[in-house]
Amino acid sequence: MTSKPVHIAIFASGAGSNARRIIEYFKEDPGVEISLVVCNKPGAGVLQVASDHHIPAVLIERDRFFKGDGYLPDLEKHRVDLLVLAGFLWKVPEKIIQAYPGKIINIHPALLPAYGGKGMYGHYVHEAVLANREPLSGITIHYVDEHYDHGDTIFQATCRIEENDTVESLSQKIQQLEHAHYPEVIAGIIKKQKPR
Repeated sequence: MTSKPVHIAIFASGAGSNARRIIEYFKEDPGVEISLVVCNKPGAGVLQVASDHHIPAVLIERDRFFKGDGYLPDLEKHRVDLLVLAGFLWKVPEKIIQAYPGKIINIHPALLPAYGGKGMYGHYVHEAVLANREPLSGITIHYVDEHYDHGDTIFQATCRIEENDTVESLSQKIQQLEHAHYPEVIAGIIKKQKPR
């Protein structure tokens, strides 16, 4: 066991249910510290999740994220080792990917490589899956590279789609998979990787 904890930054754009689950999962783990929440939407629920758990949050602005320093000084200030995307809707700029090679992971609400890419998030994914009458959907946890939903797959889990499933019911099934598996997969990655 290392004496220095692994510092995680969670990037999220929405309500923050995955962020909450991850924070609670690692709460008692001395080897892991959720040291920052990064959000691009004022008023997003994840900012309240950060506040509830006394975790610093930074509300990022598009120009600085994509054309400026990418908020790398904020990540360095909080000694971030691993970036965890949990419903973060902006593409991660190349400067961050280069600063954290193999240290950025994302969760996608479908079985990649199907139903990935620009514009494929949230209910848009579930609508497309249902429209194509797929027998299964699921989640993909993967490393992040320069392309949307493209990096190497770390883990997948599936759920069966019933005839009467709707976007809402499928969304609930997917969220259950996310909450069940994402924290455990993160824990597995941390075991394999040493802090930088």
